[in-house]
Amino acid sequence: MKIALFIPCYIDQFYPNVGIATLQLLEKLGCDVSFPLQQTCCGQPMANSGFASMSKSCDLNFMKNFSGFNYIVAPSGSCVLHVKEHLHSDKHPVEAFLLRNTIYELTEFLTDILKVENINASFPYKVGWHNSCHGQRGLNLSSMTERMLPEFSKPEQLLKMVKGIELTKPKRNDECCGFGGTFCVSEEAVSVKMGKDRIKEHEDNDVDYITGGDTSCLMHLEGILRRKGSKVKTIHIAEILNSVL
Repeated sequence: MKIALFIPCYIDQFYPNVGIATLQLLEKLGCDVSFPLQQTCCGQPMANSGFASMSKSCDLNFMKNFSGFNYIVAPSGSCVLHVKEHLHSDKHPVEAFLLRNTIYELTEFLTDILKVENINASFPYKVGWHNSCHGQRGLNLSSMTERMLPEFSKPEQLLKMVKGIELTKPKRNDECCGFGGTFCVSEEAVSVKMGKDRIKEHEDNDVDYITGGDTSCLMHLEGILRRKGSKVKTIHIAEILNSVL
C-alpha cells in the first residue's frame, strides 16, 4: 500500500511536529509512506476568498505530486475537503476524479481504511476534544446534533485507545471555534468571541489540553489561550496518537 503524505502549508510552516507525528504514526501502523517534495498549497485560501479560478495552478501541481499512489493522507479535514470538492482538470478529468476519491483525513484513514483497533500510545492528561466544522459536517467524521442519527466520532474512537487519557467534550460539542479561514480576518471580533466561548467550556472542564484534527482551528484557539495567560495547551490528535510517554 503506497501512501502519499500531504502536509498543508500552515502545518509545514508553523507546526512541523504535526507532520512528523503523522508520518511516524502511519509508519508504525505498517504504511509505506512517501512525501512528494514539490507539494504546495491545495488552493483553499483562494477558493475561500472567492478566487477559485486562481487556484488552477495549485490543482495542476497537486496532480503532478500525488498521482500514482493508492491513498493520499493529510492531518487536516479542511484541506482534504477542499481537494475532494474542488480539485478538477479539464485535460485529465479521470485522474482528478481518482485523486478526489483517494484522499483521506488522517483519522478517517485510520478508522475506515486501516481499521485500526489498537494504538500503542500513552497520554496521561485530561484532554478536551474540539470538532472542526469541515471534518464533522463535510467529511462526516462525527455525528451532528442537528441530525437525529446515532452518535459516533471517528477521532474519539481512536483517542479512547490511548492509555491514560481522560477525554472530555464541551457542552456545545459541535459548535464552530470561529476560525473559518479568512473569516477570522474579515470578521475578527466575531471570530475571537466564538473562540473565547469554545475555550471557556473547555476550561470549565479543567482540561490540560485541547485537541482536534485541524491545526488551523487549534492555532486560533492557541492564540486566544496565550493572550489570556491560560494554562491550557493545544495539541493535534496526530501528536497524541503518536505519543509514548
